[in-house]
Amino acid sequence: MADIASTGSSGKVVIKNIGLLLSGDIDQPILQADTLVIDNGLITAVGREKDCDLEGAQTVIDARQTCVCPGLIDSHVHPVFGDWTPRQNQIGWIESTMNGGVTTMVSAGEVHLPGRPKDIVGLKALAITAQRAFDNFRPGGVKVIAGAPIIEKGMSEQDFKELAEAGVSLLGEVGLGSVKAGYEAKEMVAWARKYGIQSTIHTGGPSIPGSGMIDKDVVLEADADVIGHINGGHTSLPEAHVCELCEKSSRAIEIVHNGNERVAIAAAKAALELKCPHRVILGTDGPAGSGVQPLGMLRMVALLSSLANIPAELVFCFATGNTARIRNLNCGLIEVGRSADFVFMDRAQHTAGKTLLQSVELGDIPGIGMVMIDGIVRCGRSRNTPPATEIPVVISGH
Repeated sequence: MADIASTGSSGKVVIKNIGLLLSGDIDQPILQADTLVIDNGLITAVGREKDCDLEGAQTVIDARQTCVCPGLIDSHVHPVFGDWTPRQNQIGWIESTMNGGVTTMVSAGEVHLPGRPKDIVGLKALAITAQRAFDNFRPGGVKVIAGAPIIEKGMSEQDFKELAEAGVSLLGEVGLGSVKAGYEAKEMVAWARKYGIQSTIHTGGPSIPGSGMIDKDVVLEADADVIGHINGGHTSLPEAHVCELCEKSSRAIEIVHNGNERVAIAAAKAALELKCPHRVILGTDGPAGSGVQPLGMLRMVALLSSLANIPAELVFCFATGNTARIRNLNCGLIEVGRSADFVFMDRAQHTAGKTLLQSVELGDIPGIGMVMIDGIVRCGRSRNTPPATEIPVVISGH
């Protein structure tokens, strides 16, 4: 699928006959509602069909008793330009990931750009260019929050001020550049935070040549906003150190697909034991050496639900509302005023699970029947997931 027009109005859209509505809100993960009303890409009503104003809808979708969930947010990706990754020389990876239910991606640095500039002028130019490019181009409709500079020695507070004024809102993974000492990182993270730029720190062993080992003490001293791939990307810190980070830091706990799965489970369990499940967010850390994972986010949900014994509706919050709140995004939650970014799912055909949530808790990924971004249908039945038992249908509209 080519880039569907990412501008323009979706008009009024009604989604009815929803069987299960997942909110993305970890404090109330399931909503007692069967109807959504959208106008110009934003949610305007959530409730029962009899209580909603359905008049004047340009598009009506019958969910056919399937599940509607906020679009998944991949908190950790490494885009470059357009829908191409030089890491795997693959075209169309972002649109393919949209077929896996992802509607928003957050860059942890455009690190795979061939010849990536490491001088201060060059790294700022790259960040601003990437931010502008993905603001203007949305592959498959996916919102890519990009332009995340890799910090290098010699940067000053003024550099962070200039980046913020230019529209940059993220730092790439701290530790992928020449700044690896805790005290250096702490100063730059504080400058970034002062100007509204959110930071993520690399955690664990080196991922690519040029990156380095970032241990628990550096993570704690740097105090970045997000403990990036706490389960390693790919190589993890010792499990005890990861649990110590969960306990001693108050920052976001990011668990990724391209990491240590055993430690992923340990980190999620630690967050629940510490009574801070709202801190857990999910990402893929792709593209990477292991490739591109269009179903990586769904696989993480199934992994944590089935092997960490966490209710599926809570794990879906890790992939949606938790990330939206931590990343300050107007999506990821089913509530009035939020972006109408949804994934329509049902239990995969022939799964052992009797319901969608039970099937995920047994380790199966769901089947996707439709993805909507800003109230516009971006794909029907996913070409990547197993076929869903039921799929929604557009019963009227253009």
